[in-house]
Amino acid sequence: MTTITTRSVEYPADGLTMVGHLAVPAGVDRGPAVLLGPEGMGLSDVERRRADALAELGYVALAFDLHGGRYVGDPEGMLARCLPLLADPDRMREIGHAALDVLRAEPRTDPDRIAAVGYGTGGAIALELGRAGVDLRAIGTVNAVTTGRPGEAARIRCPVWAGVGSEDPIMAPAQRNAFTDEMQAAGVDWHLTVYGGALHAFHHPPVDHPTVPGVGYHPQHAQRAWRDVVDLLTECLPVTER
Repeated sequence: MTTITTRSVEYPADGLTMVGHLAVPAGVDRGPAVLLGPEGMGLSDVERRRADALAELGYVALAFDLHGGRYVGDPEGMLARCLPLLADPDRMREIGHAALDVLRAEPRTDPDRIAAVGYGTGGAIALELGRAGVDLRAIGTVNAVTTGRPGEAARIRCPVWAGVGSEDPIMAPAQRNAFTDEMQAAGVDWHLTVYGGALHAFHHPPVDHPTVPGVGYHPQHAQRAWRDVVDLLTECLPVTER
């Protein structure tokens, strides 16, 4: 593990001033980078710690913001913001592109070696960046087997990995099938992992506020999903290229 530095970064997107969390490994050379998207509630210490963990592995990591520096713990408030967002691919892409511009502008980032990893709404944004044709080395999502506009998945130019809980009522089997059908029809290099017995947001430690129905933490699968994310990056975006 390497030492890291972290800082908050402000940038405009979606009519708001976003506040992301940037984690940078020690050193002076440019290296691979990861754009990290949060669940619908927004950026929290969970995503900040994940960005830090990626930096310790040697990646420049930006955990991006969804709500202008706010964490929306109220389920109704979260859904009121996220449901219209998830129905608007162009808005999602705007949020993703704005964060990606910040990550690319970091002097330590190799702009040709970037992956996008996201959870829930953040994962949907990662997928929309791929559908927009952004040059990424990999896309990884958890709880975000979302489909896009017809035909646009053909623009995805990198492997896609998705993880979902078998008992997730939000990303139910029909949604999973629609996602895999879209990826297959587009000729994407895709892989889906179904975690048995897991609900939605199974990767997220318990929170001290109400949640939408169907959410539940599964510590074993949370660890497995993190290992799967790291394995995806190791395969597609190694810290040291051969």
